[in-house]
Amino acid sequence: MTITAALPQRLGELWTLPGVYAPQADTHLLAQALRDEGVTAGMDVLDVGTGSGALALLAARMGARVSATDISWRAVATARINAARVGTRIRVRRGDLTAPMADRTFDLVVSNPPYVPTPDTRRTATRGAAVAWNAGHTGRQAVDRICAHSHKVLRPHGVLLMVHSGLCGVEPTLRRLTEAGLSCSVTERAYVPFGPVLTERLPWLRAQGLVGAHEDKEELVVVRAERS
Repeated sequence: MTITAALPQRLGELWTLPGVYAPQADTHLLAQALRDEGVTAGMDVLDVGTGSGALALLAARMGARVSATDISWRAVATARINAARVGTRIRVRRGDLTAPMADRTFDLVVSNPPYVPTPDTRRTATRGAAVAWNAGHTGRQAVDRICAHSHKVLRPHGVLLMVHSGLCGVEPTLRRLTEAGLSCSVTERAYVPFGPVLTERLPWLRAQGLVGAHEDKEELVVVRAERS
């Protein structure tokens, strides 16, 4: 599919502190899935790894009560400032993935986690912009943990919407979510030109067999998983 600007104009031009992930193609793809899910007034929504706060603010504008988390203090500050700038209320907590909200459950969880396969020499980065995309040798450090723990923060019939790259494997995500007791499928799929990070990493990615010699686009998918 072709990715369109699924965020309202005011949310598509959010301010970010240096080192905070700004809305990109994956953000818009997940925003479209969020719109298609049909968020309604009174729903409780959690945005895991909120970054700029774009998805949290979109859900709030659709009428939901929204909480958001990020491990980066800069991201937390950015999301709070953006919420104030657009006059929308969201609750933002600093912490690792779902941990800050472990005592709560939600109707909907959305996440655009780090998912870029990363050479061993860069796996230990714990600060700066790279934290938003570096995800270990397989690209699954955060994705696997979300698969394992999301059912704990979902209410019965609650839904997880997660976007990630095909480079870190779609089938493993579906398998792990199924093992966690969720019904899941790919609901959105798009192909986008390699960005600066993947372009710089292409020799390593090709050496790992993750990218073909003539491939010039990255597959993005949104996985939808529902708790029974």
